[in-house]
Amino acid sequence: MITVEEHLASVLAAVRPLDATTMPVDAALGRTLREPLVAAVELPPFDNSAMDGFAVHFADVRNAAADRPAVLEVVADLPAGSPLDPPLARGQAARIMTGAAVPTDADTVVPFEDTRGGLADSLGRIEVLAAPRAAGAHVRGRGEDCPLGGELLPAGTLLGSRQLAAAAGAGVIEVVVSRLPRVAVISTGDELRPPGAPLARGQIVESNSVLLEGLVREAGAEVVLRTTVADDGDALRAAVAEASALGADAIVTSGGVSAGAYEVVKTTLPMSFVSVAMQPGKPQGFGDGHPLLFGLPGNPVSVAVSFEVFVRPALLAMQARAELGRRILRLPALAGWRTPPGRRQYLPVAIEDGGVRPVGPGASHLRARLARAEAYAIVDADATAVSAGELVDVMLIS
Repeated sequence: MITVEEHLASVLAAVRPLDATTMPVDAALGRTLREPLVAAVELPPFDNSAMDGFAVHFADVRNAAADRPAVLEVVADLPAGSPLDPPLARGQAARIMTGAAVPTDADTVVPFEDTRGGLADSLGRIEVLAAPRAAGAHVRGRGEDCPLGGELLPAGTLLGSRQLAAAAGAGVIEVVVSRLPRVAVISTGDELRPPGAPLARGQIVESNSVLLEGLVREAGAEVVLRTTVADDGDALRAAVAEASALGADAIVTSGGVSAGAYEVVKTTLPMSFVSVAMQPGKPQGFGDGHPLLFGLPGNPVSVAVSFEVFVRPALLAMQARAELGRRILRLPALAGWRTPPGRRQYLPVAIEDGGVRPVGPGASHLRARLARAEAYAIVDADATAVSAGELVDVMLIS
């Protein structure tokens, strides 16, 4: 057997980044940046108030207290969006709302809460009852979040809603991103029937293609073909040809890669087949041509784990994503379990009370229990068991 790292290295060595494209910010959700994102305007673009209150000279209020209030004359009113920049002499203030531009002559904002009358008595004359902590209090400085031309996000970043909001707020109109990988999903097996079809003895409902399509989309790729073929080499070759004609960058098959007598993927497709020291997912196939070929085992947990460990990193590398792996935490086991000797274990677990608990025994066919998994506990190949309370690595998947 080879190690997980050895097989993953072979896969990633064959991956080439896809073409980059330019698209509007509001259409780029789920894309990966190919060039650093820089601010087209300063954030914020002007000094503005962080509080509803009064723009003042700090020197006028630095000694204010409840028993010796600073009395100021209110000479202007500034709602958010106001273009006004009223002059403020010493002893004068402007009522100001959150987000409004601070007058050039002011250097501090006093919240309504620190005045005697607050909002109800905020025009005319005010009494400040508490001194601000320092000059510049409650003022958001121009460019303090990001200067003009400053880097908002590095290349390789996944663009989610928060990242796109930052780009839009910084005046960015277009971004350079990777195109989506095109992936075909092919399930194999004479025993497979579509959901809702009557089942004869020995037949099961096909679900791996549903699983793989979802995992592919979650990895930022698009599915150009999803199909099921029997254990027939001609049907599999035809499906692969159709996927290639559709421009697939990768083809992911499930089933047909083990040591049985009817392993159609193993006998039909130009892949290298290896045994990886992992459980589940020991038999793996990979072809480094174009499109890339991934031959995954047929049991549902094996499919899910194999995708996470080998296919997902490859799809992210195609997009030039900076981070290829899932987030891994170190959490205590809430119950003990056995591990397979000489193989790294990926056990579906649920997270509860600050720890992890197996959703079932480590059997690769338990698709219903897989649905309750939030993570995979990863146990080294040299371990023979995990004890309750023991810290384990946990790969988050949801």
